[in-house]
Amino acid sequence: MKPLNSKARPRDNPPLVSVVIPAFRCADQIANAINSVIAQSFSSYEILVINDGSPDAESLERALLPYGSQIQYLKQENRGPSGARNLGILNASGQFVAFLDSDDSWLPDHLAQQMELLLSDPSLDLVYGDSKLVRDGAIIGHAFGLEPQHPPVSFEKILTEECTVGTSSTVAKRQALVDAGLFDERFRCCEDFDLWLRMAFRGSRMDFDPGLHVVHHLSPDSLSGDRYIMKRARIEVYEKTASTLPVSRSQTELIRRLIASNEAECQTDLTKQFLRSRQYEKALQSAKSAGNAQRTLKMRVTVIGIRHFPRLFRFCHGIYEQLLTVARRIRTVAATWQKPNYVEK
Repeated sequence: MKPLNSKARPRDNPPLVSVVIPAFRCADQIANAINSVIAQSFSSYEILVINDGSPDAESLERALLPYGSQIQYLKQENRGPSGARNLGILNASGQFVAFLDSDDSWLPDHLAQQMELLLSDPSLDLVYGDSKLVRDGAIIGHAFGLEPQHPPVSFEKILTEECTVGTSSTVAKRQALVDAGLFDERFRCCEDFDLWLRMAFRGSRMDFDPGLHVVHHLSPDSLSGDRYIMKRARIEVYEKTASTLPVSRSQTELIRRLIASNEAECQTDLTKQFLRSRQYEKALQSAKSAGNAQRTLKMRVTVIGIRHFPRLFRFCHGIYEQLLTVARRIRTVAATWQKPNYVEK
C-alpha cells in the first residue's frame, strides 16, 4: 500500500477553512463523509482526517488511499474525539475550523452558507446549523424540529439547551477554539458541550443558520443506557463549569438546578432498567434517589407502586412505556414535516 499524504498544505497559500474529521472504527463510513466535503459549493478548504488509534487502521487507510493529496492524514494513539479534534485544530492551516464526524455528511451548501454568516459579521466566532436525522436509511425528523432554538445564543441558553450546538454543523474561528483551551480530553462524552460553554462564557459570539446543513445518522440501537451515560457526562460538565469558571450566584443556582434535574433523570433511567430486569429492590432505591433529587408526584407514586405492588407496577409501567414509544414516533413523524425553525424568546 502506498503511503498516505501526511504533509500539511503549504502555509503560503492556506485555505480559509480546515475540515477536521476524527476517524475511529469508521472504514466503511469515512468515504461518505469525505465525499460530502469534496462536493461542497465552497472550495477554499483543506481536509484533515485523524486516525485516533483506530483498530481498523489498515481498512481505514485503504478507504482513504483514493483521495491522495486531497486529504491530510494524521495518526495518534487513541485519545478520544477530543484528542482527535485537538490534533486537527493544532495542525489546521485555515482561519476557520469546520467539524465533521465520520458517520455524518454535509449538504452541498453547508460551508458556503456558514462562511457567508461568518464573513458578513466579523464579530461572530462560531456558527452552527440544523441537521436532518436519519435512522435505518429513513428520515425521521430534523434537530431543530425536535429542539427549537431560542436565540440569541448565550452561555445560559447553552447550559439549559435552549440553544443546542451540533458539532458536525459547526464552523468556528480557529483562534477562538485555541483561546478557550480546545476540547477537554478528559471527556469522552459531552466534550463539545463543555467547549461551547467555555467559549460562550469568555465572550465568544455565536449564531446559527436555521437551514439544513448535515445528514446525521442515528444509531439503530440507541438504548436507554446510552442516554444514562450522556446525562452522567452532562452532570460532570456542569460540575466542572461551576468549579472552574467564575460564574455568578444566579448562574451557580441555575447549574445546581440542572444537576438536580439530570440526576433525577439518571436515577429514573436506572429505575426503568431495574424494573425491566425484575430487580425490584434496586428499582426502589433508584426511585427513592430520583425522588430525593427532584421531588415530584410522579416519583412518589413510583416509589409507592414499587414498594407495595412491584409486579403489578412493572406490568402497568410496561404498557405506559409502549404508549410513550408510540407517542414519540408520532411526534417524530410530525417533526419530519416541519420546516427548520427557531423560536424567538
